[in-house]
Amino acid sequence: MLVALWILVALLALAFGAAGVMKLVRPRAALVDGGMPWAADVAPGAIKAIAALEVVGALGLVLPLLTGVAPLLSPVAAVALAAIMVGAVVVHVRRRESAVPAAVLAGLSIVAAVLGFVVLR
Repeated sequence: MLVALWILVALLALAFGAAGVMKLVRPRAALVDGGMPWAADVAPGAIKAIAALEVVGALGLVLPLLTGVAPLLSPVAAVALAAIMVGAVVVHVRRRESAVPAAVLAGLSIVAAVLGFVVLR
């Protein structure tokens, strides 16, 4: 089960890290033009905060397991990322956009959290 945890955590970290870095480095107008119309309704500072939380969450998924220092923080990071994605689902549903990608990431984050708590107990 540890191998499954590593695979899931690595994929989630890659997805959240890439999405977070992209939101950090691109201006709001570029995000809107690039297929993120929700960004037009969100303050630039809030977008950067969400992006920073995604990057920190991605690091939090991998670093505790990799270093062996407080590995229980990895499933905690997965729970936090799931909470962010639940918020994303709410935003997309309210805007009548597809919430499927955010829902999938939320579900996978919850699975990673449960698996992490089971494996690391």
